[in-house]
Amino acid sequence: MARTNEIDEGFYSRQLYVLGHEAMHRMGRAEVLIAGMKGLGVEIAKNVILSGVKSVTVQDEGQAEWSDLSSQFFLTEDDLGQNRATGSLPQLSALNPHVLVSAHTGPLNEDLLQKYQVVVLTDSSLDDQKRFGDFCHTRGIKFIVTDTKGLCGQLFCDFGEGFEVLDQDGEMPASLMIDRITKDNPGVVICADDQKHGLFDGSKVIFSEVQGMTELNSIGPVEIKVCGQYSFSICDTSSFSEYERGGVVTEVKQPLVLNFKPLSEAVNDHQLLIMNDYGKIARHNTLHLAFQALHGFVKKEQRLPQSWSQSDADLLLNMVKDLNLVAKLEEVDEAALRSFCFTARGDLAPMNAFFGGLAAQEVIKACSGKFTPLQQWLYFDALECLPEDGGCLKESLFSPKGTRYDAQIVVFGSEFQQKLLRQKYFLVGAGAIGCELLKNFALIGLGAGDEGHITVTDMDFIERSNLNRQFLFRSKDIGKPKSEVAAKAVAEMNPQIKITAHQNRLDPDSEGLYDYSFFMGLDGVAAALDNVEARVYLDKRCVQHQKPMLEGGTLGSKGHTLVVVPHLTESYGPAKSSSGNAIPLCTLKNFPHRIEHTLQWARDQFEGLFKQTPENVNLFLR
Repeated sequence: MARTNEIDEGFYSRQLYVLGHEAMHRMGRAEVLIAGMKGLGVEIAKNVILSGVKSVTVQDEGQAEWSDLSSQFFLTEDDLGQNRATGSLPQLSALNPHVLVSAHTGPLNEDLLQKYQVVVLTDSSLDDQKRFGDFCHTRGIKFIVTDTKGLCGQLFCDFGEGFEVLDQDGEMPASLMIDRITKDNPGVVICADDQKHGLFDGSKVIFSEVQGMTELNSIGPVEIKVCGQYSFSICDTSSFSEYERGGVVTEVKQPLVLNFKPLSEAVNDHQLLIMNDYGKIARHNTLHLAFQALHGFVKKEQRLPQSWSQSDADLLLNMVKDLNLVAKLEEVDEAALRSFCFTARGDLAPMNAFFGGLAAQEVIKACSGKFTPLQQWLYFDALECLPEDGGCLKESLFSPKGTRYDAQIVVFGSEFQQKLLRQKYFLVGAGAIGCELLKNFALIGLGAGDEGHITVTDMDFIERSNLNRQFLFRSKDIGKPKSEVAAKAVAEMNPQIKITAHQNRLDPDSEGLYDYSFFMGLDGVAAALDNVEARVYLDKRCVQHQKPMLEGGTLGSKGHTLVVVPHLTESYGPAKSSSGNAIPLCTLKNFPHRIEHTLQWARDQFEGLFKQTPENVNLFLR
């Protein structure tokens, strides 16, 4: 389909809500190169193509191997021995008719890179990262490097000098009612005490509808300094008229200019590491050195470390100690370093999904100028997934078996893989999160054995607005049941998976089907629901039948996950009241000043007339 300047609002409806037309237009002019089409590369490509850039080129010189099928969901057994980029091209091209997708099977070079606005490297050497990073930095090309090794991953961003962020957080500008303004130098604005202002030092605001001190209504944005949760100081108001009443103060969002270091410099700067888990500060620093040492190991040995090999771990540890003579870290997490080495041959679908989502989000930031980018290194690990006695395990348990799960077996072993194959799971919801979960289930082999099984239910049918984020669906599927199409799509990814699709709503009316015997036959439940009531109901059933529940949700650019293990972790529980943001009755009755006040007033009136009185009558009759 030929690109036009018009945005397909039916296809991008949800994304437009988050990014807006201006950011989408900027993305529509961006050309992106993604190098490496293993599991991580295809995750990034899938997400970037769905986001709506102008074009995406996928590059890979290698051929598909059995181990690739552990996480490369657009390659099949028929593609073994074929180039990974060309093998993935048909599926990637079908994701979004508005994006031109092409494959490049030759090596990377500067002549190729200079054609693009954003370059993403995966599965690359440190020498290439430094060389291409310097090239991109000097030419204003946004440069992203990401990699996963087993249960650890890294992400690096360099958006050059003077990168302008037009909207730092994507939130609506704060709008506040004024209680009073002092006549002083500086003047202090006190907001209505039912709403914290949420501003910070340096924020800029404008005033409107102020009565009395009307000079404020005509001046431009004023920089503030926070005094408290409900107050802040502004300019000199001592010469202004006396404040009388009313007024609205509105935040004016200001662009933010950032400067990035090229990778060749940033690799030696531990101040650029983002602390995403303050319980693992030493580990983040250790992983930064570990990835560098791993590049040296591969360069010297011409291979990755053997799974659970103590001798390879000793060699990598010595390399890290040599690097630390320069870095001078106070502490090196040797246990984490050994686990990193033991599992570095692994290529895990969940880790690739996580870093693929993060890297694609950074591509969107680079193209749109919206949201604050990472500065500059991010590390994440899930080493707690390993057994505590991992160091005592035999290497033979982790040797490849010549199957699609080999890149997972080298991390967790063949016994754990057999356990995954036997699992019986219930997935509720086949929307955006449900599609991602089903993809990951298929890749890890969940329920793909003779005793295993997955049941998925979703009562919805596919709409055009779903195609932008529910990647298992295509235009030809519009009008079909989500669960059936999703089940068929993941069965093509992994023909071994055992899956049954239902179109039932999960509520008390379906308890005849999803009864005691159904739940007792499960090993676990995954919730991919879009409303609180359904989550609360499913949580109740899982606690009742002692089954673990994996739950997640998104709202715009935000998201959350929750693991519920009955009698071990907190459950989702009954619907939480919103008392923290409750609106005082006096505000509703006497001085409503926000649109939600009028809505709440109308709701209270309606419930008083049509709900509370009948309920009281029925209670009395009972």
